[in-house]
Amino acid sequence: MTQTGREPTVPEMLAANERNWDARTPVHAASDFYGLDGSRSGADWFAPFEWSDLGDLHGRTVLHLQCHLGTETRALAEQGAAHTVGLDFSRESVTQARRLAAGTRASLEFVQADVHDAPTALGGRRFDVVYTGKGALCYLPDLPRWAQIVHALLQPGGVLYLVEFHPLLNSLGPTPQPDEEPGQLRLRRDYLGGRGPLRIDNARTYTDGPPLESATVSYEWRHGIGDVVEAVAGAGLRLDVLRETDLLPWPRFADMVRDEGGWWRLPEDKPKVPLMFALRAVRPA
Repeated sequence: MTQTGREPTVPEMLAANERNWDARTPVHAASDFYGLDGSRSGADWFAPFEWSDLGDLHGRTVLHLQCHLGTETRALAEQGAAHTVGLDFSRESVTQARRLAAGTRASLEFVQADVHDAPTALGGRRFDVVYTGKGALCYLPDLPRWAQIVHALLQPGGVLYLVEFHPLLNSLGPTPQPDEEPGQLRLRRDYLGGRGPLRIDNARTYTDGPPLESATVSYEWRHGIGDVVEAVAGAGLRLDVLRETDLLPWPRFADMVRDEGGWWRLPEDKPKVPLMFALRAVRPA
């Protein structure tokens, strides 16, 4: 509710999210989680299957939507792309991303804009690859509109590649209730969308570091796998890869185990469930 007692509008909720991510940025930039001191590289955030799904990026133009600190954006650029652009609505995130990218030999650019305004902010440019995900879709209130924007950003023959946390992961609660055994997972939130945004007021983010001093409220929208596929197909993109995986780039749950590649999964005695998914779709030539 707003101070006047009414429900906030979608633009007001998006503005609250922008303020929240501006507040998160200095905490994230200083965190061990991101390891911007050199303890982690941008490539650490890519699952093994991503590079094979993306294919050879040499000579291609790449756009990373909702790029936050630009760690993955830079990793994409370092794969030999002709030019890579990262776009994010948070001014603080883009400022930090530009600072981190200073001195790189790759052709790399960052643009501050809401994803809904991307075609205008990018001057009508089109790209060979649009990459996005890992915590991006939950901040989008209208997936069909987003998919139409992605279509407009792609060259004919261009590829959307989305790697996102699975809706099931977003439904599972990592913290047991008092009457449960530690590590036992329960459904806490909706898997499917349709009941409006989830208002979250939390001074802690998903990284280590101090709590936020302000702008603690954010809004998230739930989207099932069917919602994503229907939006992409409805925008005229041809789906050619849809995979589910039990891997995560960090230990969301206390009993997760790390594999040889540095990624995390639930132990063998737990149910094997999808924690992330990947989708590749092509704009027909």
